[in-house]
Amino acid sequence: MAGVPGQANQTRVESKTQLVEYIESGNKPKEQWRVGTEHEKFGFRLSDKQALPYDGPSGIQAVLNGMCRFGWEAVAEGDNIIALKQDGASITLEPGGQFELSGAPLDTIWQTCDEVNTHLDQVQQVSRELNVGFIGLGFTPNMRREDVPMMPKGRYQIMRNYMPKVGTMGLDMMFRTCTVQANLDYRSEADMVKKFRVSLALQPVATALFANSPFIEGKPNGYLSYRSHVWEDTDPDRCGVLPFVFEDGMSFERYVDYVLDVPMYFIYRDGRYIDVAGQSFRAFMEGRLPGRPGELPTMDDWEQHMTTVFPEVRLKKFLEMRGADGGPWKRLCALPALWVGLLYDDAVLDAAWDLVKDWSIEDHERLRADVPRLALKARIGDGTIQDVARKVLDLSAEGLRRRARLDYKGDDETGFLSSLRHIAETGRTQADDLLAAYNTRWNGSVLPVFDEYAY
Repeated sequence: MAGVPGQANQTRVESKTQLVEYIESGNKPKEQWRVGTEHEKFGFRLSDKQALPYDGPSGIQAVLNGMCRFGWEAVAEGDNIIALKQDGASITLEPGGQFELSGAPLDTIWQTCDEVNTHLDQVQQVSRELNVGFIGLGFTPNMRREDVPMMPKGRYQIMRNYMPKVGTMGLDMMFRTCTVQANLDYRSEADMVKKFRVSLALQPVATALFANSPFIEGKPNGYLSYRSHVWEDTDPDRCGVLPFVFEDGMSFERYVDYVLDVPMYFIYRDGRYIDVAGQSFRAFMEGRLPGRPGELPTMDDWEQHMTTVFPEVRLKKFLEMRGADGGPWKRLCALPALWVGLLYDDAVLDAAWDLVKDWSIEDHERLRADVPRLALKARIGDGTIQDVARKVLDLSAEGLRRRARLDYKGDDETGFLSSLRHIAETGRTQADDLLAAYNTRWNGSVLPVFDEYAY
């Protein structure tokens, strides 16, 4: 989720060192590590299962206004409410009206799950009044791209114009996908590098376990995670496997160099977005941005630019896990649990690295292509991703047990992995279940998914 631009750090960027120090400032001692959970969901009219427009008595703006009764503060762009904020959390809109909760950084999975439950309870209350619903899937099962309304955020028009120039699926990414994401901390550059390598290598495991997007425009699409496939041809400059992460010399500076080489989308000045799509941030730092000679970027420009790179793991002042499809209510807390268990215990992190350290870049690339189609059946070495997933879940459970964050009944956080454990043991993803229903009791229709799987 990108913040509201133009309201943050207006310090001028005069050297790359400032950009490196910005990321380095995310270093935190272990006792300050937190987890943030973000999830997106599709809104739809109960009457015809079509996407919600922004305006109108049952539109997205009406949902945002309805949420304000719970203490959320509205954030506007021009005359339109485009976000809400409250106590370190925010609700934002993706281009096609996907409704996103960006949770506050919290200490335990119990707390982040309470946050998710409270949010979805509030959404349900507002939705019932407006005769609308929300559902967690990786890709909208019934809507054509051209029928999805675009939200009134200036940056999205710029991205909409640019995406078809660099890939065939960028507009699908913008308008027809949903994800669940977990954000985690690091203590140092070396810790960041190890966590980045492990989590980037294991994103295909998360993609497989959370695969939940087998339909497009009312029919099976040949994939189990079509959302993940969409990223394969969105924009090669800002997506895909990052080989340099696994190379000697990976550092905060190396990541900054990568982001500097990603073409810009926009800058924000005087309350509006200015299209600079395809231009170089390096040139901007030298005062050579076309149309704005001599002007230097601000740190706010840099923060916004960092949100426009889309690897499976993204580095800011924390690490973002981005490989999972959106999913059902009961599984939204499983993703942060998975990654906290793996990354927040040093011994488990080392063991996870041992699982993947011998994988080649070719292995990473092959998994990136195979897992969206095959999910747990994709092969690596002498086994499958299902085999890896079982080991990964064992490690994550070990990390969560040793964390020993207990609820009022004395239970630790390992229970949040149960839904993933079932998928790993059976080899059946939610996408497999949806396809089975489509081919049997749904009689070749995707519309029952809205009745059976809505929040």
